[in-house]
Amino acid sequence: MAIVSIQLRLRAGFMRFTKMHGLGNDYVYVNCFDESLPADIPQLSRAVSNRHTGIGADGLILIGPSEIGDARMQMFNADGSRGEMCGNGIRCVGKYVYDHGIAKKEELNIETDIGVLTMQLSRINGRIDQVRVNMGKPILTSADIPTTLAGDPPVMAELELADRKLSVTCVSMGNPHCVTFVDQATDELVLEVGPQVECHAAFPNRVNVEFIQVLSPTEFNMRVWERGSGETQACGTGACASAVAGVLAGMTERTVLAHLLGGDLHLEWAESNEVFMTGPAVEVFSGEWPDGS
Repeated sequence: MAIVSIQLRLRAGFMRFTKMHGLGNDYVYVNCFDESLPADIPQLSRAVSNRHTGIGADGLILIGPSEIGDARMQMFNADGSRGEMCGNGIRCVGKYVYDHGIAKKEELNIETDIGVLTMQLSRINGRIDQVRVNMGKPILTSADIPTTLAGDPPVMAELELADRKLSVTCVSMGNPHCVTFVDQATDELVLEVGPQVECHAAFPNRVNVEFIQVLSPTEFNMRVWERGSGETQACGTGACASAVAGVLAGMTERTVLAHLLGGDLHLEWAESNEVFMTGPAVEVFSGEWPDGS
């Protein structure tokens, strides 16, 4: 009996977490139905995201109660900044909510900072494998993206950097995206140009940057420099924004297959003006983080 009580006291100083990813876009997830959190959430995100001294992730996602949905999702980037939305992250939230018994429904409504998003879940052997999310309508007004570039939205607009000019198309999926079509998404573009665009004065809230190589009207390759996280294996909202940008720029059709470093997403900008994203969600492992800090 004494041994059990010692174990319970030790666990009281720990925060349970689950590591999950969508196409390699990985986050630390905390079930806030059960766990308490430290006061400084941005610092927690920085600590757990550190790939050398922490768990290692592109950020932190909290899953908690909602009065208007089956659960609420809150997202923080690896640098501690708050993110409005994460497409790969919300698929994993859906999987977690179902697989961990929060809501055993094959259609879920998840509250986010951009509203309640609806998703359909597909099972294999009783667990969720694929998730189709209605990501809502793209925001195409420059002031709401936000960007100071001209146009509603800016389509193939000129963006001047220190050493080059880019032709960019800007879209918001609840978070801002700057899409540029390239012959090839090289390391130089993603790792050197990406950070310049992220912090460019034309984007008052910073911006996610997508480099798109169009393969056909229904297929493209994509690499992404994410605001607050750097290059990631995939970006769900970025893929959605790129699908919209492809149509606006006359490059692609309304239904496309996106090839990202971490895998593929199926995207549709429907005639209803809503964007649908379908892709996998994977649980990697669970553990305990000391002191919840």
